[in-house]
Amino acid sequence: MFKLTVDSVDLEFNGRKILQDIYLDCSTGEVLGILGRNGCGKSSLLKIIFGLLTPTHKYLSINNEVLDKGYHKNRIAYLPQHNYLPKGIRISSLAKMLVAPEYWSDFSNLDIYREHKLKKTEQLSGGELRQLGMLMILYNRSNFILLDEPFTHVTPIQADYFKGIIKAVSKNKGIIVTDHQYHNIIDVSDRLILITEGCTKPVTSPDDLVTYNYLSSNN
Repeated sequence: MFKLTVDSVDLEFNGRKILQDIYLDCSTGEVLGILGRNGCGKSSLLKIIFGLLTPTHKYLSINNEVLDKGYHKNRIAYLPQHNYLPKGIRISSLAKMLVAPEYWSDFSNLDIYREHKLKKTEQLSGGELRQLGMLMILYNRSNFILLDEPFTHVTPIQADYFKGIIKAVSKNKGIIVTDHQYHNIIDVSDRLILITEGCTKPVTSPDDLVTYNYLSSNN
């Protein structure tokens, strides 16, 4: 089992503190959901963990091995909000670079792959690109997966499909997921934390979300 630890994260923009003394941990075999209002720093935190954003301070380790960048040695994979797939490359070639061998049979049997395996990525619709990008991240070689807004701009049927694959893949990986569609995050997560006023708060019951003013008592 692997354990990812993120501690003492501080982030400032133009003198304004966005994140302060952030802590979270995630082990392989679980899904950690991050909740928080728009602009609270959820996406920034995932970028810091992966290594795309440099904070004022951070501590990042896997099983006590300190990492400077999460993507180092392919330990952590990251799904951004925007499409990350390159244009002009066959899906079959791209998949073989990203998808781990142990997941290849599952991936290559998916309709999204079979229907488009001889086409280029720019021939896919926006929804198909999001589905393909999501699957390639979930089925790759990394121990930990960071998912930023995976349920945005997808249909309810696709969202349920994603949740099933997230739960299946999390048997062998640690997954950290955030989305403003909090119902989906609550559904798919084993544990929840909330970012509020720049800090992380553990969520042990729905009442905590009301206490921290994330939800009203009428939700």
